[in-house]
Amino acid sequence: MKESYILDQNFENTDFSQIEKGEYENCTFRNCNFEYADLSGFSFNDCEFIGCNLSMVKLVSTAFRDVAFKECKMFGLHFDDCNEFGLSFQFEGCALNNSVFYKTSIKKTLFKNSRLIEVDFTECDLSNTIFSNCDFSGAVFDRTNLEKADLRTSINYSIDPSLNKLKKAKFSLSEVHGLLRTFDIEIDKNS
Repeated sequence: MKESYILDQNFENTDFSQIEKGEYENCTFRNCNFEYADLSGFSFNDCEFIGCNLSMVKLVSTAFRDVAFKECKMFGLHFDDCNEFGLSFQFEGCALNNSVFYKTSIKKTLFKNSRLIEVDFTECDLSNTIFSNCDFSGAVFDRTNLEKADLRTSINYSIDPSLNKLKKAKFSLSEVHGLLRTFDIEIDKNS
């Protein structure tokens, strides 16, 4: 069966539980529901997802190249299953709770105003990534490359400096306790 090539299309208020498999280029998906859809083997190039629900979507060999997600609900996604070639995206105002980026290389990614609750960043390359106003409650950083990453405006992270690469990473003084939590020391915030 020949896969479809869809170019310059706008999709709005659509349920994509049975989306047509293929390559989507320069398409916009607005207020669409992909929940539990199987997007395995799909390709999205220069696409934008706005206000969509992509929770629990299957992403085996899915290609995301220069894709923007805005105000999307994206619970439980396994980005570690995606096609690694050219993998690049940005997230703004998204909820990525319980998603997995295990061993992905997503350098220079922008995460803005997003909830990254209990997200797994184990062995992920996040070098030069910007995390602007993100909540990392329960997120896992283990052998993660955060070199030159910017977390100055983000909160609730717990990152062990002895287990992660942090050279030239930027943090705010008010959240520096997130780097010291694993050492079981007390920090007097009043002094």
